[in-house]
Amino acid sequence: MTDVIAFQGLPGAYSDLACRAAYPGWTTLPCPSFEAAMDAVRGGAAGLAMLPCENSLAGRVPDIHRLLPESGLSVVGEHFERVEHCLLAPRGATLATLKRAHSHPVALGQVRRILAELSLTPVIEADTAGAAQIIAERGGVEDAAIASALAAETYGLEILRRNVEDAAHNTTRFYVCSREKAAPFRGPCITTFVFRVRNIPAALYKALGGFATNGVNMTKLESYMLDGEFTATQFLADVDGHPDDANLARALEELEFFSREVKVLGAYPAHPYRRVHRGNAD
Repeated sequence: MTDVIAFQGLPGAYSDLACRAAYPGWTTLPCPSFEAAMDAVRGGAAGLAMLPCENSLAGRVPDIHRLLPESGLSVVGEHFERVEHCLLAPRGATLATLKRAHSHPVALGQVRRILAELSLTPVIEADTAGAAQIIAERGGVEDAAIASALAAETYGLEILRRNVEDAAHNTTRFYVCSREKAAPFRGPCITTFVFRVRNIPAALYKALGGFATNGVNMTKLESYMLDGEFTATQFLADVDGHPDDANLARALEELEFFSREVKVLGAYPAHPYRRVHRGNAD
């Protein structure tokens, strides 16, 4: 279905919020896992998947790096979503009555100040929206959730305090994925690809040299093991430009010479966030 976008998590999750912000009017499809969200696109239940790839505080999302290259999907866009944590509780609760705060461990680590201020005991849950659902079902005035304003609306909770995150720049970047490649477009472009270098001295140095000599700006480079092998390393990279651009085409050609495998995952429009926050997004 072309007007359905899948995400991992429960209704009210930050990925749900990102879907609604990037594709207003589309139907959002909650999925229990990243694999399920990808399967929804592959099987035609959704036209797109919104997949988080990195957070400005927590770093990369390892599962996406592992799953995306073999998913058969193309990256057709990116989205940057500001993470605005809220303190949510059932009606009747106040800041004075709260004793515990439930949320995903990453979210709990991003709200240490309010936990200390209110002397709240952190309670780990599977995800932020799930925490909100649990608090709504449990009721009472002693337990709160750290989640989005959308989660408060979804589960009928009161927002006792907004923007309780410690860092104002807390932002998550998402890959938007489809069965098809991005449609032709004009304007700034980002290309995402993975590669494995040959087992020769200075292979990575030589492989990346072509991007410098051809004036290609690399905005992201991540390495990770394949199949748990310390000697099998794959790299995921984002660069400015389109593979059809002469300079990037030359850089990718040099990369292929020093690599065992190069796979372009997508070339897509750069999100406007990059222009406004150039120093932070790249």
